[in-house]
Amino acid sequence: MTSDIVKKNQKRQTSIQDFFGSSVSKRARIDSNDKLTTVQADASVTTKVTKVEKASEQVSPNLSKPVINKIKEEFSRSLDAKTRDLLNLELLTLEDSWFEQLKEEFTKPYFLQLKDFVKREQSTQTVFPTPGDIYSWSRMTPFDAVKVVIIGQDPYHNFNQAHGLAFSVKSPTPAPPSLKNIYKELKSNYADFQIDNSKGDLSCWSKQGVLLLNTALTVRAHSANSHSKQGWETFTSRIVELLIQDREKSGKNIVFLLWGNNAIKLVERLLEKVTKESGKSTWKNFPNLLVLKSVHPSPLSASRGFFGNLHFKQINDWLHNERGEKMIDWSVVSGTSLEEVAQANSHP
Repeated sequence: MTSDIVKKNQKRQTSIQDFFGSSVSKRARIDSNDKLTTVQADASVTTKVTKVEKASEQVSPNLSKPVINKIKEEFSRSLDAKTRDLLNLELLTLEDSWFEQLKEEFTKPYFLQLKDFVKREQSTQTVFPTPGDIYSWSRMTPFDAVKVVIIGQDPYHNFNQAHGLAFSVKSPTPAPPSLKNIYKELKSNYADFQIDNSKGDLSCWSKQGVLLLNTALTVRAHSANSHSKQGWETFTSRIVELLIQDREKSGKNIVFLLWGNNAIKLVERLLEKVTKESGKSTWKNFPNLLVLKSVHPSPLSASRGFFGNLHFKQINDWLHNERGEKMIDWSVVSGTSLEEVAQANSHP
């Protein structure tokens, strides 16, 4: 009996390693200092998960509880072996509330084709971010916690950069050019914002409800947009659509911070779609919705309208003064805070 259990566990572990690809799995452990940890899903199911355990202050969020909840268990049991293998990453690393919202997408042909493409890429190429970080945005910012959405494009494609959050990079990687421009704009919004271009990790924003979402969630190393138009855009469009639908029905506040034509067109198209489906005339007078637009913070365009847009200040003024919510502290340097934000948030 014991030997049978061992064999079954070995078989299960091999399946997950096969999904990641042996070379990718090794890189993931080296780059992220991951440990493979066994957690008990229920009395009869033991599942191997990747638990990200970093020594540095900058981390992708740890999976703090067994990832297989009841919804995931039932979903997993409904799959054939091949499909379950393709969807291991979603089952093991996508935060529960996001999984519940998105589960119908996972068995659609486009998504299975996308996962097969990524699996093949991972088996022969270096792909960023590492598997455990692809859905870090979901663990940092659960569905109901989202207050602000910032749309990026595809992940950074050099080593030790991408970790699943748009515009953000792993510590100790310094801020890339677009993020440096974001810092400059923040300084014009808040005089006490401290610029330190050696800091590029925006996890502190995510933990306050800022969803940093790229429209493509993976990329081949040193090849920008290499995983675009493979299905990720359909998936991330659905993420945005679900948020709009939920906030339209629930009345919860949401801000869309749209930098560049791609982000603007994506969100405005989905706002029009949801508005039409709800029978309303326009989204522009939704009291719980704020949409801010400008050019992209890239050095190629920032001087044409990104600098001076005061988006960060506008978001906080709207959240606090008009909607009665806490402001976002946009500080990124550990141990610092924005005085105006701290004072506002200290008074309910």
